[in-house]
Amino acid sequence: MKRRSLLLGTATLTLSQLAAGCESKPSLKIRSLKNAIPAQLVSKFSLDSKPSSVLQVTQSTQLTELFALLQDWKRSPQTKNQADLVMLGDYWLTLAIRQELIRPIDPQKFSNWPQIPERWRTLVRRNNEGQLDPKGKIWATPYRWGSTVIAYRTDKFKALGWTPTDWKDLWREELRDRLSLPNNAREVIGLTLKKLGKSYNTQDLDKISHLKTELAKLHQQVKFYSSDAYLQPLILGDTWLAVGSSADILPLLVTQKDLAVVVPLAGTALWTDLWVEPASGNPVPLVAKWINFCWQPSVAPQLSLLSKVSSPIVVGMKPENLPAEVRTNPVLLPDAKILDRSEFLLPFGDVAIAQYRSHWEEMRQVIKS
Repeated sequence: MKRRSLLLGTATLTLSQLAAGCESKPSLKIRSLKNAIPAQLVSKFSLDSKPSSVLQVTQSTQLTELFALLQDWKRSPQTKNQADLVMLGDYWLTLAIRQELIRPIDPQKFSNWPQIPERWRTLVRRNNEGQLDPKGKIWATPYRWGSTVIAYRTDKFKALGWTPTDWKDLWREELRDRLSLPNNAREVIGLTLKKLGKSYNTQDLDKISHLKTELAKLHQQVKFYSSDAYLQPLILGDTWLAVGSSADILPLLVTQKDLAVVVPLAGTALWTDLWVEPASGNPVPLVAKWINFCWQPSVAPQLSLLSKVSSPIVVGMKPENLPAEVRTNPVLLPDAKILDRSEFLLPFGDVAIAQYRSHWEEMRQVIKS
């Protein structure tokens, strides 16, 4: 899925102002997704650093742009203004390793590394082919995470007399031609697999009985497929339910009172944004300071609240040590049982990718009745 667009007021201006006039201070050059770093945390990091330092944050609107920058820097390593640290989505990690765009990271540099939940540490431990490997190197540090959620219009569902709680609800007759789904085979086939009690990361789809039938039925329910233009139709009531990223949907709830969101009971797809160090650059001591800062128990909940996207640190924190706004938010911090049933989308080989593509194309060709 294409991700994510958050609106945090004057964050871009504030970041520029913080960087201005600080050339004499130690600096860390960061390339991030737009509005992924709340300006309040940038200011706090600069003030808390000894000696005082500054983050020079340049923002991009899409993760694809950040991946392309890594490729450009490898081709032209002498390019000026290379970043010391770059944000990548977990989807891009395999490609970045294979193409030798990033270098391994020594977790011993990070005092809070043991506080990162095991599933995130496992996710970034890879071999040189970018595949998960318990004996592999650490290639990235987790920064924040979210999930694929169900958003729906409360006014429409009030008339129906029920509200969605799980993937199986997407197949209910009342929602015929009322849904929007991501334009993404892994997500749509994955949620169908979860409905059938299987894993998002099932590779041999031909062994799953009734899968094609379920996909064909789901297609009948869909008004359109989109990963980045699905919110406005939901706001206008053209669709009653949409499947999308929590990072897209949570900020809308502040102003759109007719919208609600739920993490499916069967579990869902997780994504995470990571920090990586470009292979074309030189190690910078402030990298460890920034990452350790983000992982502080006093900072991680603030990151979650300000950006509406969770820090992995909050997953392992005691509830009494979390602000109520995080502790009681079932999207920022889903129930532990739901989170246990949820999964990162892991890298596939060519055979599995071909199977997903074949099922996706066959599903989309079903004629709606």
